[in-house]
Amino acid sequence: MTLKKYNPKRLVILSRDEMKQWEMAKLYGDDERVRFFIGDVRDKDRLYRALDGVNYVVHAAATKIVPTAEYNPFECVKTNINGAMNLVDASIDQGVKRVVALSTDKASSPINLYGATKLASDKLFVASNSSYASGHKTSFAVVRYGNVMGSRGSVIPYFMSLVSKGLLPITDKRMTRFMITLEQSVNLVWHAFENQVGGEIYVKKIPSMKIIDIAKAIAPKAKLEIVGSRPGEKLNEQMISSEDAPFTYEYPEYYKILPSINKWSKDKMRIGEGSLVDSDFVYSSDKNKNG
Repeated sequence: MTLKKYNPKRLVILSRDEMKQWEMAKLYGDDERVRFFIGDVRDKDRLYRALDGVNYVVHAAATKIVPTAEYNPFECVKTNINGAMNLVDASIDQGVKRVVALSTDKASSPINLYGATKLASDKLFVASNSSYASGHKTSFAVVRYGNVMGSRGSVIPYFMSLVSKGLLPITDKRMTRFMITLEQSVNLVWHAFENQVGGEIYVKKIPSMKIIDIAKAIAPKAKLEIVGSRPGEKLNEQMISSEDAPFTYEYPEYYKILPSINKWSKDKMRIGEGSLVDSDFVYSSDKNKNG
């Protein structure tokens, strides 16, 4: 999608998964614009090398499976927080123009380590526009959304892998989650690239669903087994808390949380055509007017 629509001169992919890079190389290996780097956001030196000559960065690296983060907390912090700090430094020093960091609904009012590290990561990217290494020209913004349908580790492919067994595990009949398509998530990233001033958190308006309804749609004849919530798991997710409401503006297809620092939440250039939400506004998966 990126290669066809935006026609970049060079597309650099940095990841630690050599198998996925090998699989991607089979699809795009003949395209001279695509470059693959084995590396890790924990390794600042490798980041500096990968970002040499790069103008725009999408930061997607994360330890994101909730139970994995709970049982491996130090490793989660190294990737999600230290990795974000490394990327901020490398982007500024290498003269990157704009960075968009991918966040999660679990960063709003977090109760698990993954959400807490992503909240810290969001704040690092937001604050790096002004209070850190001031005078640089790199702009940082964040996009926040829920489950990307079909993505690795998400509920839909997990359920589909169990269809043949005729039994699907359900943590709680009441559990709800935000859902977004891959195309919607990519378009939100590009919207952030094209419109950011710096420090914004973009939140897409998307539907939410009951997990039990997803299970019934995928395997109507399967037996559903209630297994209870996993460590660190919420009953319902939240993308914007009431504490963020005073800094949140609504637009036709998304919300934008503006930084509370430097009075940026009152900056007309950052607000644009948006309308301030109500003071008690909460954007949660169980009370979602978007579906």
